[in-house]
Amino acid sequence: MKVSYQWLSEYVDLSGITPHELAEKLTRSGIEVDAVESRNAGVSNVVIGYVKERSKHPDADRLNVCIVDVGQEQDLQIVCGAPNVAQGQKVVVALVGAHLPGDLKIKRSKLRGVESQGMICSAKELGLNDKLLAKDQQEGIMVLPEDAEIGMDAVSYLGMDDYVLELGLTPNRSDCLSMLGVAHEVAAIYGKEVMFPAIEIEENGEANPVQVRIDAKEECHQYHGRHFTDAKIASSPQWMKNRLMAAGMRPINNVVDVTNYVLLEYGQPLHAFDASQVADRSIVVRLAHEGEEIVTLDDQNRKLDAQTLLITDPQKGLAIAGVMGGANSEINDDTKEIILEAAWFTPQTVRSTSRKLGMRTEGCVRWEKGVDPLRVKEAGERAAALIQQLSGAKVSRGVATNVVQEGEAAVVSITLEKINQHLGTSLNASEVSPIFDRLQFPYQVEGSKWTVTVPTRRGDITLPEDLVEEVARLYGYDKIPTSLPTGVTTQGQLTADQQLRRTIRRHLIGAGLHEAISYALVSPERVEDVAGLHEGQTNPVALLMPMSEEHSVLRTSLLPSLLSTVAYNKNRQNHDVSIFELGRVFLQRENVLKELPEERVYVGGAMTGQWMPQNWMGAKQPVDFYQLKGVVESLLHALGIQHVTYKAASDLAGMHPGRTAEVWAEENRLGFLGQVHPGTEKAYDLTETYVFQLDLAKLGEAASDVGHYNQLPKFPAVTRDLALVVNRDVSAGMLQATIREAAGELLESLTLFDVYTGERIAQDKKSMAFSLVFRHPERTLQDEEIQQVTTAVIEALKTATGAELRM
Repeated sequence: MKVSYQWLSEYVDLSGITPHELAEKLTRSGIEVDAVESRNAGVSNVVIGYVKERSKHPDADRLNVCIVDVGQEQDLQIVCGAPNVAQGQKVVVALVGAHLPGDLKIKRSKLRGVESQGMICSAKELGLNDKLLAKDQQEGIMVLPEDAEIGMDAVSYLGMDDYVLELGLTPNRSDCLSMLGVAHEVAAIYGKEVMFPAIEIEENGEANPVQVRIDAKEECHQYHGRHFTDAKIASSPQWMKNRLMAAGMRPINNVVDVTNYVLLEYGQPLHAFDASQVADRSIVVRLAHEGEEIVTLDDQNRKLDAQTLLITDPQKGLAIAGVMGGANSEINDDTKEIILEAAWFTPQTVRSTSRKLGMRTEGCVRWEKGVDPLRVKEAGERAAALIQQLSGAKVSRGVATNVVQEGEAAVVSITLEKINQHLGTSLNASEVSPIFDRLQFPYQVEGSKWTVTVPTRRGDITLPEDLVEEVARLYGYDKIPTSLPTGVTTQGQLTADQQLRRTIRRHLIGAGLHEAISYALVSPERVEDVAGLHEGQTNPVALLMPMSEEHSVLRTSLLPSLLSTVAYNKNRQNHDVSIFELGRVFLQRENVLKELPEERVYVGGAMTGQWMPQNWMGAKQPVDFYQLKGVVESLLHALGIQHVTYKAASDLAGMHPGRTAEVWAEENRLGFLGQVHPGTEKAYDLTETYVFQLDLAKLGEAASDVGHYNQLPKFPAVTRDLALVVNRDVSAGMLQATIREAAGELLESLTLFDVYTGERIAQDKKSMAFSLVFRHPERTLQDEEIQQVTTAVIEALKTATGAELRM
């Protein structure tokens, strides 16, 4: 928001307050001022002149010799090269000794032998932004209206002696998107009164013929229409142009400029229609028909949907509500009859339409952040008075009004104790009440409690804490003493989920894997290539408008993303890859998405190439199933997950049926690991690749506290080795579980150290050798005890698995 200092001073007495002091005060009170800029770019000794005579230069075809009256005793002779200079014009004249932007100083000179006593200036030479001027003033010298006073200081006439404060507003302070809103703020800071503009309308026309009907009652709460006849469309007076340009707006004509002026003054967007183009002088506010079209003021054909709010007459659309008017009812030089709109549309309606159509206007900005519903009609009346004043129009009697819902002021209560508790102050009632008075917030006091009625212009204040903030910023943030926080405090710590993720990351990185972060969007061809951890059939969630086919559905497994990352590295000659990712997957059971998909967090990994590159110390070691299994086992051990078993899995999509296992912790399925199916490897153009995927929630359920220590043993251990011959379909896990159960508490550790098939072993058999370590924590074990336990283990193995000791 750009605020003209001179304009603001019409509403609040700023005597003795410089623009920079005002900016400092505003910033300290919470309204940040990004910049304070002078509209004068270095112009001095420049006046308004009148071209009395113009003749051709005797020795130059492109130069003119002008006699100019600048209000002094003698007229000046000025040589001018502008093609648009003419007799009878009011112009800006830089006198001898004047300074112009660019460190240009005007001197008495001779041009082709003819003396020149100054310079007739263009807008650019004065440092004005010519983009904000009418097209006829953007080239050549600047021609002023006939009412410009000869000899007057041009800097003052053009409003260049003004300062502009650029406010960096936060979204909650939409009230300061208007001059009156800023005036209220400044008045509250300095304890001054706000002087509102006078509204004087002389209704000298016939009865207002405008009829207003609101069909979209949810989107439009009120609509007011004024009617004018005999309007004369012309250029606006210079004072209005100056204020519009200071705010960054280009003047157009007196009627349109009034709507923009009141937009800046009240923060209320308005619109003026050429009434001769409005059928039956009837306004209908309705939602557009699906596919309905309208050509807007920027000459663009807009195709609308059924959620777009439209201002229409009984035959056609006239404007997109709150966004932009239609070209078919635009105010032009031939307009005589006008309908002025002042309405209140819901912010979400305008915001949605603005985004869908890609249109961003000053009106949209204010609608989106909130417009004061109780000042809609007042703003319309202010605009009506200005239109009558500037265009000489007759104002029809009465206002065509349709109000569905009126705004209500919020009522918020606050106590002195709460204010002091929040701010750490010791304010008393006599210090707080004047702050509400300065804010012009009506209130009632009961002891140390204020019940405040918040004006509708301050839609940001709805909670007691909002009132605390108002007290704080007007009391002065710099006056609030430093104090320590009081009350019960808790020591900050990681949540269980955060701790779990941190442990997983640290361990896998320590194990030699690199963390990857990949897209959650994958190709539909890849989403079912590999298995997930979910039970039952799931359907990938497809995007309505994907950027590309390669990223068009949400993944149901981490593995497509990981395999794509491995393939990306392989294609760039990085063949040894070990990566992991902690990421979300998205699951839905229905064919059509009716509710948000279920989100789960998985940890997955992929390994390929060499685990240990070849060097002088030994042979190279390629990645295999057991190295992957070792990484997963060490991770589970780090999480304190016990009683882990691995079950062969032959039906997981995208996985090798003979080299894949599910990971279980008792009855809890944690995930799976194994080699990627050769067909899937070929699809990704990969060599032998191994992957794992675990459900983070299941890991959290199975994890236990591993931060405990055992005393070093005082008594010796006893080791026994058992070589067992079993059927080939008997797993090591089954044998280990049987041994642990039979051996009881004396068994300290159990290790599989050999698996053999070949000579002297039947083809349907295999030999598996285990090392059993026994120890008692409080005494030395006897041979008889060890033999008794060993015998019990052998008998249990025979019964459970048919195992026999290998001789």
